[in-house]
Amino acid sequence: MVTTLPVVEEFGARLAAAGWVTDLLVAGSLATGDYRPGVSDLDLVAVVPAAPGPAQVAAVHAGFDPALHLGCVYVTEDRLGDLGAEHPTWTHGLLVHRILSGVTRAELVRHGYAVFGRAPAELLPAMTDDDVREAARAELTGYWTWAARRPWLFLDPGLADLALTSMARGRHALAHGTLLTKSAAVAAAAAPPELIAQLRARRAGHPAVSPRLRTAWHAWRDTHRTTQAARSPAGTHGSKSARKEP
Repeated sequence: MVTTLPVVEEFGARLAAAGWVTDLLVAGSLATGDYRPGVSDLDLVAVVPAAPGPAQVAAVHAGFDPALHLGCVYVTEDRLGDLGAEHPTWTHGLLVHRILSGVTRAELVRHGYAVFGRAPAELLPAMTDDDVREAARAELTGYWTWAARRPWLFLDPGLADLALTSMARGRHALAHGTLLTKSAAVAAAAAPPELIAQLRARRAGHPAVSPRLRTAWHAWRDTHRTTQAARSPAGTHGSKSARKEP
């Protein structure tokens, strides 16, 4: 069932009126039915005939509450098939350039929908279970491997939470070739029960503080183990070792 939000419809109307976007697609937790107000990001993908300039992007995002975490990747149609291409991306009030990740592509073709324009399946090829596995492996062996070599990054509570859920999602994708929502990933996190309970509370939007150093340790260790396994010759991470606690 499609889940929509007034802010997404409003943003879609603004883009449609601007006249330089042909399609607006919904990915992320809103597409998978796991959206949590005040917690989840809004992950959108706009298909455009030509890359927009910074002023164009800033203008269409002006006035939207930053707390809504409304982000959008602007992808030119002729580069939709280029997995390594970087595209103008509005995220957390900034314009950066990022790829349209394989995981986002999987969310789009398996769960996404159009606010206006063509459906995701009309624009992107279908993704097999093996394609989903490779998309997850790319994230684990890319950014998260880079992060695992910098343990101090995990002292950021937001990154620590993201790491724990991302590792659970990565393991699930490698083992099954399907996507796991962030809420479901909380239960599968490689962390002690009390930390999982705190993660679950934060995911639900309730205040819950976890010990910073202990959380950072668990998040870094899980990231280190999971990314190492993703880079191993076996290539999958169905191992129970990631869930063991000392």
